[in-house]
Amino acid sequence: MAKGKGRGPTPKAEDRHWHGKRQKARAVKNAKRTGTPTVGPGARKPADGPARPSRPAGARRANGEVPELVTGRNPVLEALRAGVPGTALYVTSGTDERVREATQLAADRRIPLLESGKNELDRLTDGAVHQGIALQVRPYRYAHPDDFLKGTAPLIVAVDGITDPRNLGAIVRSASAFGASGVVVPERRAAGVTAGAWKASAGTLANVPVAQATNLTRQLKAYQKAGCFVAGLDARGGVTVADLEVAAGPFVLVVGSEGKGLGRLVADTCDMLVTIPMPGTAESLNAGVAAGIALYEVSRRR
Repeated sequence: MAKGKGRGPTPKAEDRHWHGKRQKARAVKNAKRTGTPTVGPGARKPADGPARPSRPAGARRANGEVPELVTGRNPVLEALRAGVPGTALYVTSGTDERVREATQLAADRRIPLLESGKNELDRLTDGAVHQGIALQVRPYRYAHPDDFLKGTAPLIVAVDGITDPRNLGAIVRSASAFGASGVVVPERRAAGVTAGAWKASAGTLANVPVAQATNLTRQLKAYQKAGCFVAGLDARGGVTVADLEVAAGPFVLVVGSEGKGLGRLVADTCDMLVTIPMPGTAESLNAGVAAGIALYEVSRRR
């Protein structure tokens, strides 16, 4: 051990009071850079250490996500009936009528059927209640927001603050019904395309593409620069959706959440705020319902 100048033995780095904090800071920095902790409880284990939990068979990353697993007899059966795109059906032994129907639906759609033991399903579902069956859903491949600008008068739906996948699916269903080119969602803090969204869309997600925008405000400005008129659906709007004459041209309808509506920056970016007159006692509409009404009125102008 080295000796300092009249100060006694020099302590090792690991014995100094700042060593632990510095190591943690390095670990956080490395985790942000690589996505994998290098120090601490979440650190990657060495090659000869315990194996890391594996993802479902055939899992591949797409848009930063891994395949979703729908578990339970009723949820799996409903997902298959709704046409949710599955890539594998995991089943343990069983003669339940719902399992038999799910197996038949999977076979009809040529979804691979994989027999798995209970322990294997417990591991794949991370201990969730699976009732002996799980459907692996492939990650959704999002479009690019600029893809929707094709044509002379594109109709685009953008959503802000929608966190329930079922609301997103309902909006996609309305977009499909009234001829929208596609739906744009924020990349963060918003609902994405999950099995729940697929079910709520009644299969229309197969025909209406969804794109993710890194920054929704910036994307709306890009649409405006491309010649689109951007209208935000909001209770504060001074114009009703039935009076939107500009909807006949390149048009973007922005739908906010049921509770908070449009965010401030998004609302400020819109060329106009429009509203749905409601003479009844309800203060607001479900986002999916509001989008359907607004898109119906927009379609009448096109």
